[in-house]
Amino acid sequence: MQPQLQRHDGFAIAGLTVRTTNQTENDPHSARISKLWTRFFDERVYAVTPNRVDDMRLYGVYSAYESDAHGAFDLTTGVAVSDGPSAVKVEAGNYLVFSGQGQMPQIVLALWESIWQYFERHPEIRRSYRSDFEAYSGPDQVAIHIGVITD
Repeated sequence: MQPQLQRHDGFAIAGLTVRTTNQTENDPHSARISKLWTRFFDERVYAVTPNRVDDMRLYGVYSAYESDAHGAFDLTTGVAVSDGPSAVKVEAGNYLVFSGQGQMPQIVLALWESIWQYFERHPEIRRSYRSDFEAYSGPDQVAIHIGVITD
């Protein structure tokens, strides 16, 4: 699967946030991301978030990277908003987009695995580690946007 390079303007997301690491997420006993998504849906955060804009997608935004894939990062599950004190900014820039359709969360996990493999095979492509995001456009459709540095 070849990702597509896209340029995005910046935008804002609001919802619930957790700080974690990939190492934490690899252990089912300490993993936080699945619990965050469960809480997001249980509390209907998507329905009660103020300043929501006309974008019906749900988002998982990775931001506040400590360093790289081995450091801590924030994940915000949310919806697009016009602004707000707790809004997380998705950086404007170039993103490689990996798309998939299938059963959740298996398709997301499979896409992330293909993303890790892609960057292992293409060391010349550098991630920016500023913001990355998952955009869910339906119950079985996701596009994962990985910020990259282009010269």
